[in-house]
Amino acid sequence: MIFMTNPIANSKNTSQKLILASQSPRRRELLAQLGYQFTVQVSDIDETVADTETAYDYVLRLAKQKAQHIQNLLPETEQANSQVLGSDTCVVLNGQILGKPDNEADCIKTLSLLSNNQHQVLTAVALASQAGVQGQVITTNVVFKTLTTAEIKAYWLTGEPQDKAGCYGIQGIAGQFVKSINGSYSAVVGLPLYETAQLLAKAGFIGAINTNPYEKVIT
Repeated sequence: MIFMTNPIANSKNTSQKLILASQSPRRRELLAQLGYQFTVQVSDIDETVADTETAYDYVLRLAKQKAQHIQNLLPETEQANSQVLGSDTCVVLNGQILGKPDNEADCIKTLSLLSNNQHQVLTAVALASQAGVQGQVITTNVVFKTLTTAEIKAYWLTGEPQDKAGCYGIQGIAGQFVKSINGSYSAVVGLPLYETAQLLAKAGFIGAINTNPYEKVIT
């Protein structure tokens, strides 16, 4: 699957191919929004939280592993001219990672915890190449309004929370639950645009604006 929104995208690094290691349509849309040409390969890794692992370490590990997994699967002839972008997001309340709901009861429990409360959304982004993998974590504070059980049940019936970490999608119906946000909105959706663009620029990739802030300017 190839995504191309700008014919001059990646022109500064024509020898390098960009691969997104994600099945998330939201991450595909966000990366395409920046104007990069890329392909998609889904990374199938174990996403179990390790004992004593913090949320920060967890999302960073998964983002790096997703990217490295696809990089390692590439034929040896393609590894030198390909770089893989991986990302992962988790919702955290009082140090506890809130995962995707198994059923309506899970959703009611999770959103009742988030109701009238502040939580954190941690999103990691990582880029793997033949030289190794680098990444970072972005933390955003989100405050929810008070939710009634009736609201939560009605939200569950929309189908939106069923595949979402923390049981909600800020870019959808659940946007009306958010009283305030301090940090990166795009990171809460699934891919931090600023940090991703900076990471790709350092690797030589060019997006829609066709410039690289890390390229030396000759006067």
